[in-house]
Amino acid sequence: MKNAHGSAKRIFLKLTTAAFISLAAAAPLPAYADLGAAARSVPSAKLVGEGKLTFLGFSVFEAELYAPGGSYSATGPFALKLTYLRNFKGEAIAERSAKEMVRQGVPQGAKLDRWTEQMRAIFPNISRGQSITGVRTNSGNTDFYLGNQKIGSIQDKEFTRRFFAIWLGPNTNDPALRAKLVGANS
Repeated sequence: MKNAHGSAKRIFLKLTTAAFISLAAAAPLPAYADLGAAARSVPSAKLVGEGKLTFLGFSVFEAELYAPGGSYSATGPFALKLTYLRNFKGEAIAERSAKEMVRQGVPQGAKLDRWTEQMRAIFPNISRGQSITGVRTNSGNTDFYLGNQKIGSIQDKEFTRRFFAIWLGPNTNDPALRAKLVGANS
């Protein structure tokens, strides 16, 4: 009888251990950044929010915002990862970014022309499924990554503020996407 009791106890312990492990595995964990090399610029990067941009019914890209500890601040380091759902020319991405900056109040002129040329030189042609990650560094500048490879930097704090405002600023063209990325109350 003692042996049967010991066997039952071992089975009970195995089952409760298995159940505990299953519950622990199913518990939601914070999403850590899948940012590759860009993660070095955003310490302890965790997902803040994510969403998809559609235009006239066409999916354009999926966006993910990462920040230290999952807490976004426009004045701290963060990474905005755009995974494209269509093919785009790098020049078209640069031109669209410049148009969005103008829509938000950046004046036409030499500064915008310089930024547009810098973006044209940085942004490659993109195939569906590729990601460009823009990182706001601790120093307030912008680094760009294609997948895991750094493709360029723009060392201008005003550019950084204006560029990321396209998606994250209060005057964004897509407030619903912004709310998904940064939170409705930000």
